[in-house]
Amino acid sequence: MYRFFIKEEQIHDGMIEIMGSDVNHIKNVLRMKTGDKVYLSNGSDLEYECSLSEWTQDSILAKIEDVHGMETELPAKITLYQGLPKGDKMEMIIQKAIELGVTEIVPTAMKRCVVKLDAKKAAKKVSRWNTIALSAAKQAKRGIIPEVREVRSFKEILEEVKDIELMLVPYEEAKGMHESKELINKAKGKKSIGIIIGPEGGFEKEEIEQLKAVGGKTMSLGKRILRTETAGMTVLSILMFTIEE
Repeated sequence: MYRFFIKEEQIHDGMIEIMGSDVNHIKNVLRMKTGDKVYLSNGSDLEYECSLSEWTQDSILAKIEDVHGMETELPAKITLYQGLPKGDKMEMIIQKAIELGVTEIVPTAMKRCVVKLDAKKAAKKVSRWNTIALSAAKQAKRGIIPEVREVRSFKEILEEVKDIELMLVPYEEAKGMHESKELINKAKGKKSIGIIIGPEGGFEKEEIEQLKAVGGKTMSLGKRILRTETAGMTVLSILMFTIEE
């Protein structure tokens, strides 16, 4: 069944009014008809099982048949702090992270980042990244639309992560898979988890020490060196299987 996202104000009297680009997609791409079923999510905590009812040129009315909680969401809020990568790698990272259950993604400027974005370029990138996030959320049948937040400095991140219950920092110099497995098991029951991934050049040792000072836990992902676009996906995959209910 297809899933679309709506705003709370589109819900009234047991009906939901579908508007915008989704109307064209339903009519002309999917070629759906009256009576066909769709899931409509308000992007936060509820999902509506609906049947398509009335059609106009600019909107479609869907009748609410049932209401569900967020069965497709993981039990913890997971934030991925991604060191800015080169080229279009960020687009792939966003797509795959959303498929694996991330709640939000924070592009982070670190010392070894090759990419340098001024405010104007950063805003344009973030806008495009959120468009990709919306598409990925629909494809993965997510109950929420994970947000790609504005680009943050490493200093800003250090302040923010202090409130996260478990902060995982994959680091190539970390030792011991046994310790890493124990660390991952601590994710069970946590309500907030952070994953901090360095850019192509990795973390500066000073950055690692700063992360440890605010509660970051370094961990190994094995004997192989993973690319920045692989490391975050690896941790998310492990977390998904560990905490999925």
